[in-house]
Amino acid sequence: MQHLYSKNNLSNCNRRAFIQQGSLFLLSAGVGGSDLFAFDEKSSKPNLKIGLVTDLHYADKPPAGTRHYRESQTKLTEAGLKFEKEQPEFVVELGDFIDAADSVQTEKSYLKTINAQFSELPGKKHYVLGNHCVFTLTKQEFLEGVGQKKSYYSFDSGGYHFVVLDSCFRGDGTPYGRKNFKWTDPNIPAAELDWLKSDLKVTSKKTIVFAHQRIDVENHYGVKNSPQVRQMLEESGKVLAVFQGHSHRNDVKRINGIHYCTLVAMVEGSGTDNNGYSTLEILSDDTLKIHGFKKQASYRWR
Repeated sequence: MQHLYSKNNLSNCNRRAFIQQGSLFLLSAGVGGSDLFAFDEKSSKPNLKIGLVTDLHYADKPPAGTRHYRESQTKLTEAGLKFEKEQPEFVVELGDFIDAADSVQTEKSYLKTINAQFSELPGKKHYVLGNHCVFTLTKQEFLEGVGQKKSYYSFDSGGYHFVVLDSCFRGDGTPYGRKNFKWTDPNIPAAELDWLKSDLKVTSKKTIVFAHQRIDVENHYGVKNSPQVRQMLEESGKVLAVFQGHSHRNDVKRINGIHYCTLVAMVEGSGTDNNGYSTLEILSDDTLKIHGFKKQASYRWR
């Protein structure tokens, strides 16, 4: 079987740099990031390279507003070409992999279609649950559809520790599923917090966290108990950064020594010029380099 992706060059875009809160940031100018950085590259080779995508909202239905659901397939193909060239150790989708459907059968068909394509990307795959992933499906149905055992868990790779969080719980602790929730009520329940505290205590490695709903804000895009979660991450003294989606736009904050990076949604806008995806490189000195492509901004944090 011929591989879905082949090695092609993708266009580079302009970039600009500025200093914020003591860290050098390299952001795209206008549309998109670049696969090059405008500074002297003297660091050692990366310990680890990771592919990141978020908010594909794939669905076989017409566009609604700025969301072009069917086009996420074409955009993911482009990301696949870049990932084939970059060869990340693993790829993470940060939630809202699919969009809502009126029936379980239809939503399962959306998941089967886009996951067949996502599965062809190089490296291992990790799935973060988003609110749209379990609008009609249950968590178990989604996880079975992508072949993942748990909705929150941790793993080690390249000398680092990685945590996948699940904020798709109501305030009363009930898991999202079958249209039983409001998207503005995401929470990390007590059992998951207990697990997270224990997990961070046991590991001796520097840690990266993956989430869907934002942990750096207290507005309607944020996890309701995000201050408690942030405190737990800070007290561990091990977390370098959190990567998240949900609000569909580039944003970055640094709170008490931890970088919170919100990535741009792939579903927004028509055409591949409106695509957005990235690779994350972790260097031997714990420098994090986010190479953003198209609408995704690029950053470097030492």
